[in-house]
Amino acid sequence: MTGRPLNQSSVLIVSDDTEFARTVVARWQAERLVPEITLATSDVWHAASSLNYEVLIVGPVHEGKSHAILSSLDVSRGTAVVYVTDDNGSVSTLREEYPQLLVVPHQDGWMGTLILISTEALRRVEAVKRGQRAERLALESQSQATLGRYMLEMRPSVNNALTSVLGNADLLLLEPGQISPVCRDQIRTIHTMALRLHEIMARFSSLAAEMRASEKESQAETDAVTQGVVTRT
Repeated sequence: MTGRPLNQSSVLIVSDDTEFARTVVARWQAERLVPEITLATSDVWHAASSLNYEVLIVGPVHEGKSHAILSSLDVSRGTAVVYVTDDNGSVSTLREEYPQLLVVPHQDGWMGTLILISTEALRRVEAVKRGQRAERLALESQSQATLGRYMLEMRPSVNNALTSVLGNADLLLLEPGQISPVCRDQIRTIHTMALRLHEIMARFSSLAAEMRASEKESQAETDAVTQGVVTRT
């Protein structure tokens, strides 16, 4: 069952009370933003079921099932768990036993509280995921920058090696009588590949120069804007 996507967020509702699940879905669909919602009963639910969802809502289930469900959850994997309980007196006990659990007492206004808490939990999970993605991208960029710097540092050595290969290949090709036709073809292949590598390094050098020029231009524009602000001040 789906609604208008809340940034592709997904919610799993586990309950053996079909009216509870139907009521929650209908109420959520009245909101401006609706996540993708999946329904399941306690009989078909298992711990791995929650791994693909940002929020798990546990409603009324068969006797003894709620403790088994809550005990098997691994909140460290990033899924927020919201539990709606009919036993208002057990709220404190539940929060002590399951510190990461978001408990909603089944009393007047519980539906609004449930939607509010669940929506906030979705936003929090999404924020954590965005932060993790940004961290991964930063690490990838850092690795690429390190590789780029290494290539720049090694460029003279690579060019010297290529020059040596090309020079020796040219010398061998100047004396065709001393080598067999097969060897001559192989030397020509080495010569061609060395020229190609030399062209690649030349393009890399050109790209590096363009990047440095672009950085200088960008810095100059930034300095000009900063100077203009200071002057007007």
